[in-house]
Amino acid sequence: MLKDITLGQFFPGNSVIHRADPRVKLLAVVAFIVILFIASGLFAYALCACCIVAVTAIARIKAKMMVRGLKPILIIVMFTAVLNMFYTPGTVVLHFWIINITKEGLIVAAYMTVRIVMLITSTTLLTYTTSPMALTDGIERLLSPLSKIKVPVHEFAMMMTIALRFIPTLIEETDKIMSAQKARGADFESGNLLSRAKALVPVLVPLFISAFRRADELAVAMECRLYHGGQGRTRLNSLRLKTADLWFSLVCIAVMTAVMVLSSISI
Repeated sequence: MLKDITLGQFFPGNSVIHRADPRVKLLAVVAFIVILFIASGLFAYALCACCIVAVTAIARIKAKMMVRGLKPILIIVMFTAVLNMFYTPGTVVLHFWIINITKEGLIVAAYMTVRIVMLITSTTLLTYTTSPMALTDGIERLLSPLSKIKVPVHEFAMMMTIALRFIPTLIEETDKIMSAQKARGADFESGNLLSRAKALVPVLVPLFISAFRRADELAVAMECRLYHGGQGRTRLNSLRLKTADLWFSLVCIAVMTAVMVLSSISI
């Protein structure tokens, strides 16, 4: 299960999506998430799904990688669907004891499941096709107006990117520790919930120690390179909007407009 968590990983490529300006991609993902919560109806969700499939194909990301990234959230998706299925009032289609499953509940559960899957997929595509350094530059440039009111924009962007970048590293470290503990006879799968929680203590302690050690090594490395925040820093590659970025923005605006129009057609 741990190996299936791909959030924060970057897969280098030379596609149009990879070369797009990180600011445009960040704004597109934020707008797409907003549209997901505004959209209603089969046609609107179908268009959103087509956009996800199209971007995945253009970026040359394998479908199995996208499916693999969805496995860790399967329990959350199922739990959300069950709650909406049982607690949405409407026409009862199945009654069992005190449980009523309604037609409206089934529809809401289906829409909610699709919404969560597309939300996770869109954010995953962002990290798959954008390097950590590009993400840092994009976040910093987008939030740069806040620096006029003394908000530490550069430090904020750097912390977000470092946290995102270290997710795969910590997952790999956790997998190694669990494998080592299993080789020593540890059992993480049998017993009740309390027993499994107690069995994770030998994993959490070395994991926290490893995380603090990595943080200290990173701080020392940044100090050795004379890093003192964003003030006075220059960039090797400056972000500049290209013609392809403008076309990409126009396509995103067109898709959002189409979704809002299709949302009026409710099925």
